[in-house]
Amino acid sequence: MINIAIDGPSAAGKSTISTLLSKKYNLSHLDTGAMYRIVALKVIRNNISFDDETEIVKLIQNSKIEVKSDGSFYLDGVDVSDEIRNNDISLAASTISKLSKVRTELVFMQQKITKNKGYIVDGRDIGSVVLKDADIKFYLTASSLNRAKRRIIQLKGQVYTDLELQDIQNQIEKRDFQDMNRENSPLTICEDAIIIDSSDLTIEETISLMSSYIDNIIK
Repeated sequence: MINIAIDGPSAAGKSTISTLLSKKYNLSHLDTGAMYRIVALKVIRNNISFDDETEIVKLIQNSKIEVKSDGSFYLDGVDVSDEIRNNDISLAASTISKLSKVRTELVFMQQKITKNKGYIVDGRDIGSVVLKDADIKFYLTASSLNRAKRRIIQLKGQVYTDLELQDIQNQIEKRDFQDMNRENSPLTICEDAIIIDSSDLTIEETISLMSSYIDNIIK
């Protein structure tokens, strides 16, 4: 069995691609970004300040965070898969992910889950922190405009205004800046990562390209 790391910016399609690849290669998919989103959701629900590291760590230690094999996410026994996908939660997750003790808690959880291999793990510090010894590392990216179009179609369907698209693009670029400039485990491209720019690729084309690299590793 192998472990595959997929890093990249917000809305690059990491979760979708990872889910499809995990099915193709019979691997489990761990969406680490969703884990931060789950924590952000509970922080908001409990009216805890985003910079109160001590209270957030206590909250994590007293929460039940589950990532199901079907790709759904549970917080304290309740499915929150849809609730954690809005942009407010995304920005909140980026904010609390700057906190070193919060990252330590979740990275430990992620490494414990993946220690026996057989996982595709996606996030922003997988190749650099969580799975430094991954058998293959990808950096999946796309232009901010392409990512904004994909996100707004996911949220609103095919009918949207230019202003709405611009707003989503601005939020994505703000998230990029936060992720790349945080002090703890910033979003970086590992030296040994394979860069995949999916701006002009379909999902099927992206899967095919990444599969060609995975097949070489398996052989």
